[in-house]
This record gives sequence, structure tokens and C-alpha cells, in this order.
Amino acid sequence: MSHDRREFLRRSTVLGASMALPTLRPARTLPEDAGPQPPGRPFVDYLPVETPNGSSLPWKVKDGVKVFHLRAQRVRHVFTPGLEGNCWGYNGSTPGPTIEAVEGDRVRIYVTNELDEPTTVHWHGLIVPCGMDGVGGLTQRSIEPGETFRYEFELKQHGTFLYHSHHDEMVQMAMGMVGMIVVHPRVPSEPKADRDFVLLLGEWSVPVGTERPNPIEMQDFNVLTINGKAFPTTAPLVCKLGERVRIRVGNLSAMDHHPLHVHGHAFVVTETDGGVIPPGGRWPETAVLVATGQTRTIEFTADNPGDWGVHCHMTHHVMTQMGHNVPNLTGVDPSLFDEKLTEVVPEFVALGAIPSAADAPDPTLPKNSVPMQGAKGAFGYITMGGMVTLLKVRGGITSYADPGHYQHPPGTVADVASEDELRRDGIEG
Repeated sequence: MSHDRREFLRRSTVLGASMALPTLRPARTLPEDAGPQPPGRPFVDYLPVETPNGSSLPWKVKDGVKVFHLRAQRVRHVFTPGLEGNCWGYNGSTPGPTIEAVEGDRVRIYVTNELDEPTTVHWHGLIVPCGMDGVGGLTQRSIEPGETFRYEFELKQHGTFLYHSHHDEMVQMAMGMVGMIVVHPRVPSEPKADRDFVLLLGEWSVPVGTERPNPIEMQDFNVLTINGKAFPTTAPLVCKLGERVRIRVGNLSAMDHHPLHVHGHAFVVTETDGGVIPPGGRWPETAVLVATGQTRTIEFTADNPGDWGVHCHMTHHVMTQMGHNVPNLTGVDPSLFDEKLTEVVPEFVALGAIPSAADAPDPTLPKNSVPMQGAKGAFGYITMGGMVTLLKVRGGITSYADPGHYQHPPGTVADVASEDELRRDGIEG
């Protein structure tokens, strides 16, 4: 080997070492040796988040420690009227209530197992002592039915995280044992958000006519939800014109990533579950991919009034109880199909048929099933379902109650072009 080549390799090694990444640390605004802080106070030290269609877990302070109580239990869950499931969850809901605290808080979380089988809780993304990590058999013994375990740790970081069972998680997570965690910074460095929402994306396999999710399904998920609800039951995100909006999106779907698209606005991705993205590393988007087991936080100014869709952009995720095994009938005239089939099977109803704007879903649908798509909108039937919600931006509102349909200014709604317009622009109709 020549001297020049040896010198090049030596310099490359030294340069590579000097450019090595520093040790990564979770997002902190306190010195690492600061120790537990006084319990953070809502509306004083932080603005509480809103979990549409959900709730936040209550807590109390005992000797300077925030005390929470989670109950793992069976839950009778309504995905949308007409579609219910015998699920599992926490404190009467799936997802479970959002756990909210402040960086530097010391938290004590009791978990009572009201199921008929063992369980644990894993604090996904939180930096905790190994024995508090909640992996059954690895870091603790599992919580047997009827037992109450105590988890206790100091919150050493801030950000958006997840919690879920880590005992037979393929079954228990698929049955609904999931939730989100929000830890606010002790010393905020970002501009204050006026609206701070938490959205947890989920997918389920609930075959038509059944009520128990299928926990071993690996590909045909037919109920897609935001905070456990399928559109049109998802509560809208109501904002006043000009407000700064933060949306924390988590994904604990079994198998799928979800590109969440926001209509009418561009946003900036400000955080991952690993921490705050430095300002120089942020990027603008109108859709953000949230992979399984991840969270993403986006922020934008609600500067465009209207009723805007917020939905997964995988097209089969904006439907409910899809018929994967139905043959492709595109181009086939089905006008006599129902009539002929009902002569043989009187109970038959065409699943997924889209009713007219004036029609309600057919009451003769099979038990515990809903149409694949649909809700009444201001201009007719909205042909979406599943992982969809609405962002409602309004000027002049005094509350965050659902303001109803957006009233479009004259001349701002797409409609049939007139003959005069077509002639003017040389368009052949």
C-alpha cells in the first residue's frame, strides 16, 4: 500500500470519528440532575390537550406525586351507530384515556387487571427504569386477573407517546388495549398552541354480522378509526380562524402505516416520538406518514375557513367494513341483480350500496354492520367512511361546539358551468 493511500485512509478515519453523531438524548428542558419538579398544573403550566371522542385520565396529587389509575377491562364499544364490538380497553373505553403530565413530574400509575387473563402496560417511547417498562416476562411478571400493579417513574422528557399492553400484544392490542401519553415541556420553547388535539389511528377486523374483533387478522382490516370512531361519528376538530393548531397523531394499527392528509392547509412536522425536530430540520407537508408504533406532531395556522377533510390517504382506509371478496363488477349493469337475488334470498340487501342524499342507511342491513361509505353532507352524500374526520375552521365563533355546515361565500362553490362560460373560454361541452 502506498504512503499516499495510507495517509488518505488515516485522515478519513480521523475525519469520520470527528463527525460521529453525538449521543442522542430525549427532548428535555430541564438539567438531567434537576430531579422531580412540583406537579405541573393545567392552564397554568400547560394547556390541556383535547382528545376528540375521548377523554383524559384523571389524577390526584399525593405527597408531590401525580397518581393515576388505569383499569384493564372488557369494553362494549360503538365504532359508529349500527356497528359495535366486544372489545378490551382501559377505564371503559378504547382507546384508553389520554395520560397527560409535565416533564419533571413524578407519576405513579396503578394498573388493575379486570380481564380474565394476564396483562401488562408498556409506556411506549418513555425513558423509564427497566423494571417499569412493562414487558411481561422480561422486565416484570405479568399482572394476573384481579391484581393491581404500581408503576412509578419520573418523566425525564417531553413529547407525545403511546401506551399499550405488552403481554400477548397481538391479541390484546388488536382488541383495543391502547392509548396515548402527552408530556408537556416544563419550560416551553415552542409558540403556544391555541388548539392541541390528540388523534390515535387504529384498524380492526370485524366481519359483517359479528361483534368480536378478530385479533389474528393480518391483512384484511375492515374498520378504520380515529380515536376508536369511524366516520361520520368522528368528532370534528373545531378551530377559530387564525388560531395556531397542534395535532398529535399516534398509530397503533396492527399492520399498516397511515399517510394522514389535511385539506386546505399546509403544516410543519415539529416532533416525532423521539423528540422535537430542530427548526432547521423541519419540513412542510400536507400529508404525514405515521408508521405503526410512531407518533408525529404537526402544527399550522388555521387561516383558511371551511369544512376540511382530514383522512388517511390509503384509499381503502376511507371505507368501513369493505367487501374484499366481492368480485369486480365495474362495467356490469347490476340493475336487475338485487331483484333476482331477493326472489331466492328475501333477506338480501346489497352491502355497501350508497343511498341517495335523502335516504338513511337501510334498516335491513345484516346485524351489526354499516355501509362501506357515507354520511350526509351540505351538498349530498359524502362517499367516505373509516379513518376520516373534519377540520372546521370558522371566523366569529365564540365556542368550540360543532358549528354545522360551512356557509360558503357567494361564487366560491364549484358548480355546473353555464353555456356562456363555456363559449367564453372556448370549451366544447
